[in-house]
Amino acid sequence: MDMTIVIVLAVAVLLAAFVAIGALLVLLLRRTAPKETGPTAEQIAQLKAELTEKELEQARKDADEIRVKAEGEAGEIVRKSEALVESAALMRREVEEESRILKNELKELRADLERRENRLGEREQRLDEEARRQSERARKLAETETELADRRVELDQVAEKRRQILERVAGLTAEQAKTELVKEIENQAKREAALIVREIEGDARKEGEKRACKIVTLAVQRVATEQTAESVVSVLHLPGDEMKGRIIGREGRNIRAFESTTGVNLIIDDTPEAVLLSCFDPVRRETARLTLEKLVLDGRIHPQRIEEAYERSKAEVQDLCVRAGEDALVELGITDMHPELVTLLGQLRYRTSYGQNVLKHLIESAHIAGIMASELRLDRNLVKRCALLHDIGKALTHEVEGSHALIGAEIARRYGEHEDVVHAIEAHHNEVEVRTVEAVLTQAADAISGSRPGARRESLEAYVKRLERLEEIAQSFEGVDKVFAMQAGREIRVMVRPDNVDDIQAQVIARDVAKQVEEELTYPGQIRITVVRESRATEFAR
Repeated sequence: MDMTIVIVLAVAVLLAAFVAIGALLVLLLRRTAPKETGPTAEQIAQLKAELTEKELEQARKDADEIRVKAEGEAGEIVRKSEALVESAALMRREVEEESRILKNELKELRADLERRENRLGEREQRLDEEARRQSERARKLAETETELADRRVELDQVAEKRRQILERVAGLTAEQAKTELVKEIENQAKREAALIVREIEGDARKEGEKRACKIVTLAVQRVATEQTAESVVSVLHLPGDEMKGRIIGREGRNIRAFESTTGVNLIIDDTPEAVLLSCFDPVRRETARLTLEKLVLDGRIHPQRIEEAYERSKAEVQDLCVRAGEDALVELGITDMHPELVTLLGQLRYRTSYGQNVLKHLIESAHIAGIMASELRLDRNLVKRCALLHDIGKALTHEVEGSHALIGAEIARRYGEHEDVVHAIEAHHNEVEVRTVEAVLTQAADAISGSRPGARRESLEAYVKRLERLEEIAQSFEGVDKVFAMQAGREIRVMVRPDNVDDIQAQVIARDVAKQVEEELTYPGQIRITVVRESRATEFAR
């Protein structure tokens, strides 16, 4: 680095000297330029002497300035050179460091390659050894297969010789001997199987009949209830015969209002201190009975009081239905049932099927199913629940179209019943294929409860269905508010809305109802259709 500085300084000094000499030569040339009126030789010599001294002095000054300037520039050049030298040294150190790192990485890569080569060599060696072992194993297997083939040939030859010897001794070929043996074994197996099957079937039939009779007999004996009573009339005892006049009212006003409100036929005859309530619907008849009982106890009987007592009695009957459903659950030991299902069960208290009370039929079926489930070691509570709810759809058959089995299944599913219970409900009339034992027991319990002596009478059911159909036909016409089948089905009383139906339309409705009844139903005698259009004006005095 010192040598470089010296060289730079020398070059700077030489440049300064060259500049000074050049400046001096220029001045001399200016001074010595010829003029038009040129001086004499002496003047020229004198001037040269004077100019030479001045110019030398000026040249020295210029040379000193140039030297100072050159020294400054040389110092700047030296400083820049030093900076360049330092930068070059830094770059050299960085290059050396990178070179050292690259050398180390190359060493590591070389070592890694050597290790991999060693592992590959070891793996190739192991593969070679494994290939040799596989070749040896294949050779041994080939030898073993050859030996087995030879032995198989020898065994076939021995078997053939043995077969020929047996055929000579027995006088039969192998196929004939095989056929004879198979036939003999087959016949013997068939005889033994037939004997075993006959014995098993006999034992099973005896035991099954015995157990079935025992289960059914015990179930029927333990839950046998009273025989059904085919009745559509309720009797209400009066405190005295003078009460009949109050019930009838002026010109029969009260009795007409009572029948129009309740839809029940009120019969007042010569029976002392008693009146008869006649209606095919037991719920409606019980509501009318409670209404009349309240009116008799109160003593004030007029159309408005009849309506008020009817509303209170209807609410009371609803409460009785709920209580009846809860009592049925308590009797059967069933818990955790949705309140809506309990209410629907209670409504079946006043409904009948072929003359048999539906709620009693359900309780009886549940007891029978529970007994059979206990004998068969099944879940008794689940089977009793299935039997209790199998006719729950009958509570809504007059409101929803469809089979009561499918309606009941949908209701049970909606209120969270188990899927086995839902299936037993929908399958108890074979409308859905039976898939569970619980459904079979539900069918059996239903049949036992309905077929026992005195359980049902079909004539009442047919009669009730006819009356229900009469009301449905009249209710299907537009503008009809209420419909009541009265006089044991010999009269249909139709209440229409006066705002929607005028007097002429009321006559048309009566004629159309009569025509549709004649076309659809079969009945003795004749049926009278009465359409009532009544307008009321009500005001309160305050």
